Amino acid sequence: MTNEDILRVAMRQSAIDLGCNAEDFLSRENKVVISRRDNAARKYLELPFECNLASYGNNIVASVREDIADTVKSYIGRYNLEHCFETPNLNVLSDALAKYGLKICFMAEYFLPDVTLIKRRHCAYETRLLTQMDFADLYMPEWSNALCEKRKELDVLGVGAYDNGRLIGLAACSADCDNMWQIGIDVSADYRRQGIAAALTSQLALEILKRGKVPFYCTAWSNIKSVRNAIKSGFSPAWVELTAKPANFVEEINKV
Repeated sequence: MTNEDILRVAMRQSAIDLGCNAEDFLSRENKVVISRRDNAARKYLELPFECNLASYGNNIVASVREDIADTVKSYIGRYNLEHCFETPNLNVLSDALAKYGLKICFMAEYFLPDVTLIKRRHCAYETRLLTQMDFADLYMPEWSNALCEKRKELDVLGVGAYDNGRLIGLAACSADCDNMWQIGIDVSADYRRQGIAAALTSQLALEILKRGKVPFYCTAWSNIKSVRNAIKSGFSPAWVELTAKPANFVEEINKV
């Protein structure tokens, strides 16, 4: 696959997730659509959205519930694209959504592999390709970024790093939708800053591409360590999303 092929796959998937057309992300005009359920959407998404803003850098596509469509349309039409995803302008949206019992909840940056940059990177430790059956005993807190216990059936492939037979790093991917697999990575604290994360992430990405799927990587923009790993592994920023949820959902998360 070329970078253009990979981007098209991602846009098609985002179109399914948001309930729009893939071409909408290429427009210079913002778009507001009414969110709906779709069985082909990313498995972890809770659809329909209350309010979800997405951008591939050209415009904003907002997938919302019907009663707030005009409110969101007014907001994304009022400020420059990039400022709609950050404060202080974001406070305007936050205040407007509060009237509907909603709060801004998730803000994420998504990365796609750059086939001109991604390569198998050296790892000072033994690495092994892992499949679903190898994950059975690994659902524990230290591997919780790589594996998801709530959706074990989606964890399909991984690459582990071993020091004298002991697992010290794990990159694994979940088959979140038909054509895109999401990568997560964990490295034991005593083994960090040795390039293990990038070695495992890039190796797993190459294995995913071999299988005709598109690997993607998601992190908060403020998680500098994770962003650095994405870039070092041969990934580039592709799109951003902002999601609002009911206030009680956000408050429950903040209790943890």
